[in-house]
Amino acid sequence: MPVVLGPALAFTVTVLDPLVLSLNLPQVTRALHVPPQMVGLLGGAATLVMATAVLAAGRLADAVGLKRLLMLGLGLVTVVDLLSMLSPGYGFLLAMRFLDGLGMTALLGVPLGLLKVSVAPERRPAAIGVMMAVDVILCGVTPAFAGWAVGAVGWRFLFLITPLVCLVSLWFTARYVPESPVQRARSLDVVGVALIGVTLLGLVIGLAAAQNGLSRPETWVPLVISVATAVLFVLHARRAADPVVDLSLFRNAPFSVALAATFTLNLLIAGLSVVLGQFGSVVLRMSPESIGLLYLPGSLLIAGAVVLAGRLVGTYTPRPVMVTGLLVMAASGLLLAGTAGPTMAVWLLVPATWLCNLGWVVTSTSVSETVLSQAPPGRSGTVASVQMAFGVTGGAFGPTLYLLLLDLFFQREWLADAKSRGLSVARAEQSVDAVRSGMAQTPGGTSYDPNLLRQASGLNLGLDFSEGLRLTMLTVSILPIVVAAAAFVLMPRRKQPPA
Repeated sequence: MPVVLGPALAFTVTVLDPLVLSLNLPQVTRALHVPPQMVGLLGGAATLVMATAVLAAGRLADAVGLKRLLMLGLGLVTVVDLLSMLSPGYGFLLAMRFLDGLGMTALLGVPLGLLKVSVAPERRPAAIGVMMAVDVILCGVTPAFAGWAVGAVGWRFLFLITPLVCLVSLWFTARYVPESPVQRARSLDVVGVALIGVTLLGLVIGLAAAQNGLSRPETWVPLVISVATAVLFVLHARRAADPVVDLSLFRNAPFSVALAATFTLNLLIAGLSVVLGQFGSVVLRMSPESIGLLYLPGSLLIAGAVVLAGRLVGTYTPRPVMVTGLLVMAASGLLLAGTAGPTMAVWLLVPATWLCNLGWVVTSTSVSETVLSQAPPGRSGTVASVQMAFGVTGGAFGPTLYLLLLDLFFQREWLADAKSRGLSVARAEQSVDAVRSGMAQTPGGTSYDPNLLRQASGLNLGLDFSEGLRLTMLTVSILPIVVAAAAFVLMPRRKQPPA
């Protein structure tokens, strides 16, 4: 399907670009002397922009043409990443990351919207499967290759990867993808876009700050603003003649379940990357390159499975595929909950990672088909962008939720450990300060000695951390099971007429 490859590669850029940067962020931050408190902002700047602007991009795509906006986004990302390669300092690179996020915003929902208008309904589920397979293969192979290349050539090589993918995507898109009908009479709901943008921005900022405490103004002020603007958006959308998001879509049970599923699967996949970074580096003492290699095994098997999932969605309904994918993600968490330990074999992280990635792409296939089937004519970009908004929000929420739970359960374990050894709370807390501060760092970017886990005050902090991780994974595994149950009950059991 040549018509699928252009959009598929464009969509992959939105995952691949932040992934290779986050896995190699320690090398970049050391080279550019990035202040420790700004490392998180550098790693998440592009995602932050995507979260706030994705709905505007979907609406703009319907107005100017899906293909045209996709090609403009690919061109912008290419230029910005090439400029990033020449970054003289941290400030310049941060500005480029914000611009990169603006370009990638056009690559989030627009590729799915193009599938809606360029692929026949009966072939669309298989096309979505191919799109996800491309994403799996590139995201499985590239991290290991990028880690090797950075070690051999230097960190600037990172910013050559995305432009190469963008140029190939541009060629396939220009040659094989037809332009979508343009809705020139539609106006952009500027107020609605602004309100939902502030809502998502406040949510992302507040959740990120929650790692340092829930009672701090840096946490609750953005969250309060987010809630207030969300309420204002609902009131506005009810009165607006042509709102950026049609709230009547949420009355459709399969559509709402699909959005809950996309929030859940992105939360889990983003949270797992934090777990791999923290547990792998802190307890198992793995290098960032070794952590990146965890994504490689099984990539081809996952790609084959997701293509099969697309065909099953087309033959039957999204319901069994969505339920299966969510349960596979739950199995990944339960596997890690049952095996995590300071002396566990590293190879056990491979099936946990593999199952999570498999569940993610399989669920994504069924979610995308469910959402696109509800898109009215001329609204494909807007509706697909609603799915992406929920996905980006889940991805932003995941690391914070995992870190909050990990910190909570870890504290519970080391307090019990200290009590059993007759240590005071104050003395034990001094022993784990380095560990707690490291848990809030970017995966692979810890700046403390892992031996503290084994030496501080005689506490068995490696075991305490592992127990905290087990409880965290057990807790988060409940969420996909609940959403899978909702999908089983609320999703249609028989194939609906194609939209």
